Amino acid sequence: MTTLSPLRRLRENGRERIEILDQTILPYRKHWLRLDSADDALFAISNMQVRGAPLIGIVAAYGLALGLGAGASNKAMDAAAARLSAARPTAVNLSWALRRMCERLSPLPIAERATAAWAEADAIAEEDIRQNRKIGEHGLALLRSLAETGRNRTLQLMTHCNAGWLATAGYGTALAPVYVGREENLEAHVWVSETRPRNQGLLTAWELLEAGAPHTLIADNAAGLLLLEGRIDAIIVGADRIAANGDVANKIGTSLKAIAARHCGTKFYVAAPGGTFDFTARTGKDIPLEIRNDDEMRYVCGQDKNGNYGKLQHAFDATAIYNPAFDITPAEFITAIITERGVCAPNAAALAELFPEKNTHV
Repeated sequence: MTTLSPLRRLRENGRERIEILDQTILPYRKHWLRLDSADDALFAISNMQVRGAPLIGIVAAYGLALGLGAGASNKAMDAAAARLSAARPTAVNLSWALRRMCERLSPLPIAERATAAWAEADAIAEEDIRQNRKIGEHGLALLRSLAETGRNRTLQLMTHCNAGWLATAGYGTALAPVYVGREENLEAHVWVSETRPRNQGLLTAWELLEAGAPHTLIADNAAGLLLLEGRIDAIIVGADRIAANGDVANKIGTSLKAIAARHCGTKFYVAAPGGTFDFTARTGKDIPLEIRNDDEMRYVCGQDKNGNYGKLQHAFDATAIYNPAFDITPAEFITAIITERGVCAPNAAALAELFPEKNTHV
């Protein structure tokens, strides 16, 4: 598979910039949006023009690099990092990437920081691609074992939200085993839940369509039926933050699938790189869950038969709305966590052994 990415670097008139695929109008229209400042990056993250935990962190790193072009003093750097870090509260990759940037840049002379910031942001993005490829390889080994013990047919997988290359610098997390599997001739079909209210499953369907990978889009509530009928071999999802005990924060609706999978005896895997683990959160109860704007549920966006993109009101103004963006899946409902370092049991001891450098707070 050619490594695809939802962001790219460019240089204009001697100044560095980045462009992102605007995911608020995908899959209806493919539009590259230029980010010229830290505020542009902040807006893109807050308004989900970029989304997916790894990608949010990467764009924040580039956002800090953009900000330092206007001033690289300690005060300016700390202020830009603080504003970017507050853009989305649940995805820990955001604060992780900014902390890494500041630790790299703080010891440097002010005059060297802007150039070094671009180099460090590049390093974070390149590392993400390598890690995701490794996640794909480790995940593929699990899928092969399922295929070998299965019914000699195409492997039936289910995913939730979008954890493909659109959510990372390349390959994705939950979809990485699918993409690497296609390179290795593993036959797999992906059942894609739509993931209301943001309908991010449409991004997964678009990715898989572009890759020529077999898939079927389903309403979120169809997942239980497929699981009860024994039509799913495994569920693979990404993560926005993983606590020290293995509890996982991911897109709202993930926990329902995990509970149903446990009842039906279906394997439930979480795929995530090291930057998604937060050992300062001892359990899922320590993870902040973002509550988003009511209008995400009040309106639906789409494209009409003439190709015009827009939104329509879906719920009455007087209707009370509760719109959490994420939920917590307890570790007990997770079969294993797939990382760039290998496959791990979802418990504190196993995670601490796999990521000993993160274990200072446990």
